[in-house]
Amino acid sequence: MNKFLIVGLGNPGSEYENTRHNIGSKILDAFANSLKVQFLSSRLAFSAEGKVRNKTFFLIKPTTFMNLSGKAVNYYLQKEKIPLANLLVITDDVALPTGQIRLRPKGSDGGHNGLKSINETVGSGNYSRLRFGIGNEYPKGTQVNFVLGKWSNEELKIVLPRIELATEAIKDFGLMGIEKTMNAYNSK
Repeated sequence: MNKFLIVGLGNPGSEYENTRHNIGSKILDAFANSLKVQFLSSRLAFSAEGKVRNKTFFLIKPTTFMNLSGKAVNYYLQKEKIPLANLLVITDDVALPTGQIRLRPKGSDGGHNGLKSINETVGSGNYSRLRFGIGNEYPKGTQVNFVLGKWSNEELKIVLPRIELATEAIKDFGLMGIEKTMNAYNSK
């Protein structure tokens, strides 16, 4: 199948726009930009569709808030008839250093509410994910404030070039598959 669902996790609304938790959405914006497509408001998400060679990338940024991301993901998997093997979810990860990307073909939710919602709704963790490190430089008990906080200028110097790398990884996921993409990007 030459059709892929790429999901950028985040929360809707301007108050969340440049927060660490919305890096999935930010990366998907950059990817859409590279494809020269724009997001439109549609059911449960902002969506866009673009092509690279003979591959179709259906992009969604759920508007259901992070904790209900699975509703949007499941809806578009069904609507577009895309198999779970062709799903890539882009998300923030406090277990990775700022700017590090890690691709995996499947896994647990790792305590991430967006992934938890997707796993529960689609009934499986057997889908690819691109995890983007946001670091964990916060005092004990302040994780929520850190995750929902905005990037510092110092962090942005690291993050912005890594967003470009993540967009290349998304494209290669569709063109080469998860295994070759993992080999190419997990060490960068």
